[in-house]
Parts: sequence; structure tokens; C-alpha cells
Amino acid sequence: MDVLVLIGRILFAALFLASAVGHLTQTKAMAGYATSRGVPAAVPAVLGSGVLLLAGGLSVLLGVWPDLGALLLIVFLVPTAVLMHAFWKETDPQARQMEMVQFQKDMALAGASLMLLGLIAHADGELGLTLTGPLFDID
Repeated sequence: MDVLVLIGRILFAALFLASAVGHLTQTKAMAGYATSRGVPAAVPAVLGSGVLLLAGGLSVLLGVWPDLGALLLIVFLVPTAVLMHAFWKETDPQARQMEMVQFQKDMALAGASLMLLGLIAHADGELGLTLTGPLFDID
């Protein structure tokens, strides 16, 4: 089971780490898009979300308090879904559908992150192949 969880963590974290690189290297372009979606203080928001993605992704990948890393990803995903993919505001059917898919993807990833947080915190270090045990203790 340890190897399966490690492979899952690697595959899961890869998405967030790649996104973190984009946020931190293409900040101006991403801030322009965030501004167009109505996000206030877009540049700090993009940088802050890039840091959340990087910290959460590395934490899950390396197994350094991976439950905390999963929580950081939730903190990124839920507001992003609501602010950036507000499909209910779209009037064009094609744009509405595209934003709905992105909203659902972010919410599904938030759900997976929540499950990961619970699994890691409940396992209390029994999963192995991590650098530290969980930060949280959920019985």
C-alpha cells in the first residue's frame, strides 16, 4: 500500500507543481486573466496562489506534513473555483459549459485533497514513505 500511496501522491502533486510554476513565472499574464474575472489585487493573488500551490504540492509530493499540504491545496482550490470559474454568471452557453467543467474539476480536486487530508491524518504515519508524519491527528 505504501508504494501505491506514493505513486498517487506523485501523480496528484505534479498537477499543482506545474501550475505553481506557471503562477510564479507568468504572473503578469495570469494576473491579467484574474483581473478579467473580477479578482481584486490580481498580482498578489496570483503570487499568493502560486505559493499555496508550490507549498501544498511539495508537501504532498515529499511527504512533509502531507496532510497540511492537502489543506493548502483546498485553500487554493475552493476560492479559485468560485472566483475564476463562476459558470452561473456566463450568458454564452459554450462559455458557461467550459466554466462549469473547470468549476467541477476544481471542486473534485478539492474533494480529493480533503480525502487525502483525512486519510493521512487518520493513518498517523502508518502509510510510510513520507519524510514526516501528519501534522494533524484525526481519530
